[in-house]
Amino acid sequence: MSQDWILQKKETRRTFSKSTWVPLRASIDSEKGNVKKIGFTNEFFGCGSVAFSPDHRDVAEKLSWSDIGIGSNIGPYAYDDGYYSTIDEYQYNDKEPIGVHLVLELSQPVVGGRQWILTPDLVSALRLIKEGLNWVRPEENFVVVAREVLDEKGEPQLIEIKREFLLDYLAARNLSLRLSYYRQRVENVPTLEDSEYAGLEDHQEERDGGRYELLVRSINDVFGGSWAMFRTWRTDVDEEEDAPVMGPETNENTDYESSEGNKSGFNGVRVEGEFWRDEWIDHQGISKRVRGDADTNLPQFIVETDSTRIASSELNNEDVGRWLWFRSNIVNELLGLRGFSLEWYTAETGAIHSTSGYRIHFGINSEDFITVYAYDIARLPSWEQNLWAAHNVVPEGKVSSELLDSQVKAQPASTHATEELLFEVMSMLENGFKQEFNVSLFSHDLDRVEALKKISRFESKDQASLLRLAKEIVRVFSDRLNVKDLRTLSTHANKDKLGSNKLLQDILSQKVGDDTARKVFGPIVGAYDMRVGDAHPTSSKIGEALELAGIDNENSFLRQGQQLISNVGQSIWWIGKMMFEKPQK
Repeated sequence: MSQDWILQKKETRRTFSKSTWVPLRASIDSEKGNVKKIGFTNEFFGCGSVAFSPDHRDVAEKLSWSDIGIGSNIGPYAYDDGYYSTIDEYQYNDKEPIGVHLVLELSQPVVGGRQWILTPDLVSALRLIKEGLNWVRPEENFVVVAREVLDEKGEPQLIEIKREFLLDYLAARNLSLRLSYYRQRVENVPTLEDSEYAGLEDHQEERDGGRYELLVRSINDVFGGSWAMFRTWRTDVDEEEDAPVMGPETNENTDYESSEGNKSGFNGVRVEGEFWRDEWIDHQGISKRVRGDADTNLPQFIVETDSTRIASSELNNEDVGRWLWFRSNIVNELLGLRGFSLEWYTAETGAIHSTSGYRIHFGINSEDFITVYAYDIARLPSWEQNLWAAHNVVPEGKVSSELLDSQVKAQPASTHATEELLFEVMSMLENGFKQEFNVSLFSHDLDRVEALKKISRFESKDQASLLRLAKEIVRVFSDRLNVKDLRTLSTHANKDKLGSNKLLQDILSQKVGDDTARKVFGPIVGAYDMRVGDAHPTSSKIGEALELAGIDNENSFLRQGQQLISNVGQSIWWIGKMMFEKPQK
């Protein structure tokens, strides 16, 4: 090691009042070697914390490591007179609670060990859930708010919380958190003169708001020295009696022995640096999450064609009467976040389901921009607003007509999104196969919510992403086809060599003939060939695949994606119609 390491000067300059993470309770011991031998090193960090109200701050100022450090007791206590102290109370004197524990220690004497948990009030107030070793907040994209560290035996070493969330909670309760922590570093060296610590001497100093002490001692002085042992026992118990009873203890019925000695021979020098500090974590009077205080760090949004912006706070009114325009790739960015999902209402409108509990009703306009009523964005949490603000653009292409139909005329369009229709016709075809042939068309079910994130016109941003969209369509249809049962229904001479699409096409051809079946399957085959093009983007067959899938390359890529989904859906609908529709009389 080095003198910098043992003197801890870098560490003592850092305070938790300015750190991202604040330890609520810690007992981290990193030990290497035998404590009584040369070569041993150890680093320990311990921290305790208690939250206090302003009324008890003067008393709390006097509390330090021995009072609220890692050795302080945390647990409920029932007094004989009926008074009960709950586990989260910190008592200065008996029956005098003045503080609150944010981490509770649960001893487990039967099974062994101990457990640390965040106080349920903090968990509930910030609406956290436990995932593994982390407490996360689903409403803010499952951000990790607090986390714990366990040692190799599963014993708790640390629980820490992000200061941003801690301050929010403390402000709501008007509390300040007092930390008391201790750092120790030790190394055993052969001699002081020949080590990195040459020239160091015992000393104490006030430093960086705490107290540092350096101890240089021989290992023999620490662990050597004289010892004494005394043992006493009873002599009046008859082990042969069925129910022996011991009487009062006297000199006549007891005996004893004693021994003493000296233990020495420990070589080397122990160099030990220690640092103690008490620190306050004070809130800033703002509690956006727990108390619902107004957020002063909200973005502005473009509302006019001349790029005029209005603050979000001014748009947070249900009667604001304005819409906002966004680039369409905002949808994919949001769907890439955990817990977000997409729902379609009409052919050109839908909603993004947010983890904050809101549905952002949107429409797609003639220029492929997303239009949203301004209030629907302005009421979102700030972190979501900032995501939307990054994609905000000058109004172009008017507000989506189908969105206006719903929000202004109160007459929602009777159209349907091609994405939804694709899944509906697949389900219809599957039901037809079950009824007609008593077989399952598909080998496995789909998670429709997750599939809609990938089967979306928004996935198509350029040719490469259009080809990837084709791959996803093939994955949910062609790759799921139940090849085994389709072979039993096929009459093709080479059915054992045919793939899923060809088998289904052969079954359809039994009803409508080869030419019609081939025409119906055109877009499906085209999508399949586009998937191959995704794996080999330089393939000269991509153009033929796009033509076979019925894609108009004069359209924007978003509309080409929509067209691809629509054409494949129509093919599937025609398969079902031709295969299972009863002839009219």
